[in-house]
Amino acid sequence: MAPRDHIATYILAGGKSSRMGRDKAMLAPGGIPLLMRTAALLAPLAGPPTIIGPPTRYSALGYNVIPDDTPGIGPLGGIATALRHSNQPWNLIVGCDLPFLTSEWLDYLTARAVESKADAMIPESDAGPEPLCAMYRKTCVTAILAAITGGTRKVSDAVAALKIDSVPPRDWKPFDESGRLFKNMNTPEDFEEADAILEDELGGEA
Repeated sequence: MAPRDHIATYILAGGKSSRMGRDKAMLAPGGIPLLMRTAALLAPLAGPPTIIGPPTRYSALGYNVIPDDTPGIGPLGGIATALRHSNQPWNLIVGCDLPFLTSEWLDYLTARAVESKADAMIPESDAGPEPLCAMYRKTCVTAILAAITGGTRKVSDAVAALKIDSVPPRDWKPFDESGRLFKNMNTPEDFEEADAILEDELGGEA
């Protein structure tokens, strides 16, 4: 995996984890805190990622942490913050609660995006668009900020006006035959499931 020029990477970690009942970013499925696991996957792509979240909570981890410009409106605010902060034309933005991401998939996504003429490259799963593991041009910030100002809070609604290249399941499933690639970790049950799966995978590699 070679680093890519003109890319910045961001992890969204500003949520309240209300369904989990504790900070899900620091839970450790498979024995590794999820935020650190995600950061380690992103680092080879363009250097250490930037975390969007409370600096008081995460600055001790050793990564650049910037607060959400508009806290309380969900991940859309985090995306806008990342794009405002970025000085690169392309930006990989991922949620902190995706335990089944792989380096091979992220390498493919970034390589495919930088060849695209679109505003954003967003995977599609059976559940619909997956905008919290996607590539965005810096120029998307104008449309996203306008959507926020207009009262939009759902990410899929905010990006609807953008020119999007989709990555259909047939293109990403070779990186994850189980179909878990975009399964997030929101509840204690999700954590237990992810922990069991990742422990099993790591045990199989030992």
